[in-house]
Amino acid sequence: MSPLISVDRLNTLLNNANVVVVDCRHDLAQPQAGAAAYAAGHIPGALFAHLDNVLSGTKTGGNGRHPLPDPLELAAWLGAHGIGNDSHVVAYDASGGMFAARLWWLLRWLGHDAVQVLDGGLPAWQAAGLPLSDAPVALPQQRFVADVRSTMRVNSADVLANLQAAQFVVVDARSPERYAGQGETLDPVGGHIPGALNRFFQSNLGDDGRFKSPEALRAEWQALLAGRDVSETVHQCGSGVTACHNLLALEAAGLPGARLYPGSWSEWCADPARPVAR
Repeated sequence: MSPLISVDRLNTLLNNANVVVVDCRHDLAQPQAGAAAYAAGHIPGALFAHLDNVLSGTKTGGNGRHPLPDPLELAAWLGAHGIGNDSHVVAYDASGGMFAARLWWLLRWLGHDAVQVLDGGLPAWQAAGLPLSDAPVALPQQRFVADVRSTMRVNSADVLANLQAAQFVVVDARSPERYAGQGETLDPVGGHIPGALNRFFQSNLGDDGRFKSPEALRAEWQALLAGRDVSETVHQCGSGVTACHNLLALEAAGLPGARLYPGSWSEWCADPARPVAR
C-alpha cells in the first residue's frame, strides 16, 4: 500500500465502513487550534487525534517535547475510537502532512500497515470542492492489538554510541537555520547532532503542497545520502514529529527501511553532556 492517497481516491472510499479518517491538524504555537478547527469543519466521518494528548506520551523534562505514547495506551485509544486491526486508516492535516505523518508512523510502529496520508491534506480536499462536516463522530468500538516493531526506532544512547561507531547517519528534518543553530525558538539550545545531515521536511513537497513524484523524491534523497543505504539512516527533527515526514517521503520514493530517533533534538539537547555541532 502506498503511504499516500489522493483526494479523489479517498472520496470514493469515504462510505466504506472499513475506512477510518483521522484529522491530525495541530499548531505548535497554539496547541488547541487543531481541535477548534476540527470542530468548525472536518472531512465527513473523520475522528480527531490531538498531537499532544494522543500521538505523544508523558513528558519528563528529559525525553523530548513529543515523546512516543505508550503502545498499549495508544492501542486502547485506537480501539475505543473505532480503529481495529482490519481498519484502513487515512490521516490528514492542513500542514503538508507534517502531523499526519506522525500517526502514519505510529500505526506502522504498532504493526499496522493499512495506513495512508492524504496527499495535499485538507487544502487539497477543499480545493476539489468536497464538503466538510461539523457533526460529532462516534464510531463503534473495535479491538486493536499492538504488535510493536521495536527495530523501527533508536534511542539517545544508540545515537550517542554511533558518534564513535558510525554505523548509521543521522538526518535532521528541521529547517537549515535551526540545523545551523540560528534562530532557535522551540528548544533551549541551538545546533544539531554532530555528523547529522540536513533534509528540511518541506523539501519533500511541491509548490502545490503535495508530495513530489516518487522519482523526484528518490533522486533527491539518493543525492543526499551519496551512496549510503537507506537502512543505515536514522531520522530526527525537533521532537520526533516532522522526522516522520521524511520517513514517509522515503517510503513514497520506494526507499524503505529507515529508522526514527523519537526524542530528537529536544531530548538530545536536554542533557548538557551530549555534544552539539553548529
